[in-house]
Amino acid sequence: MSAIQNRLEKNYRKLKAWSDRNHFEAFRLYDRDIPEFPYIVDVYKDHVLVYDKSDVLKDAGKNHLPPTLEAIKKVLNIDECKLILKRRIRQEGEDQYEKLSENHHEFVIQENQFKFYVNLWDYLDTGLFLDHRPSRYRIFKASKGKTVLNLFSYTGSISVASALGGGNVTSVDLSNTYLEWSKRNFELNQIPVKNHSFLQADVLQFLQNDLPQNAYDLIFLDPPTFSNSKRMNQVLDIEKDHVWMIEECLKALKHDGLLLFSTNKRKFKLEPKLHSLAKILETTQQTIPQDFHDQQIHTSFEIRKL
Repeated sequence: MSAIQNRLEKNYRKLKAWSDRNHFEAFRLYDRDIPEFPYIVDVYKDHVLVYDKSDVLKDAGKNHLPPTLEAIKKVLNIDECKLILKRRIRQEGEDQYEKLSENHHEFVIQENQFKFYVNLWDYLDTGLFLDHRPSRYRIFKASKGKTVLNLFSYTGSISVASALGGGNVTSVDLSNTYLEWSKRNFELNQIPVKNHSFLQADVLQFLQNDLPQNAYDLIFLDPPTFSNSKRMNQVLDIEKDHVWMIEECLKALKHDGLLLFSTNKRKFKLEPKLHSLAKILETTQQTIPQDFHDQQIHTSFEIRKL
């Protein structure tokens, strides 16, 4: 048995039992565990998505992809048609949401009490960030009777979790495509769309000009690391912009409100002066799920007014 097949089998035995107990139909099976096999393998129900993270120059002449794909098919007993391969290069901001194809093929996966539409073909990302699974459950538990704001809401998985937890949710995103996807996720979970708000807006402009003060009990802020989208009026760089974004969110919080801030910027450092403006607790270890051994997949904080 090859090294990659052995590792996949070991991971699958552990993670499949764990995911079944917790009613997760999507999880990360493998993430470059063995340096010679630089791939990410995600399971979505009976489909498998493989991201090829190999370096074209560094890994030239060492193509371990064919034996990896064969090992995946053996270990998971899946057909070729349910194995999707993408080459994941470093992309930031709106680039990660660019269309790759026009298959319009999606299916439903279960996560705890939530259901989400995912699409493994048409975009680089699938419509669901698996590493935010603990954050979704955290927000579900914290939302009862709360006014909730989800910024950069993408396909609304955080909004669904909040609404099912009893929150009144406003979702803000620049993309109408993703807002419509969010509404379908709401309908999938039998949440009345009319009871919640979906706002198509440049989030940076919304924060600067349209954000009501003292209005929200809970805000979820998960910006892209960098974005210079033509549809946005300014460039977003999370390293330099996170301070004013957090400051604006603090103004929008009620006195005892909570801001959940997350970023996938690697080696991210929070600006120290923010500690003089708010009570801040880093929660990264609590929000990275056990199927992710990459401890830098995101960095997260709970932020409250002083």
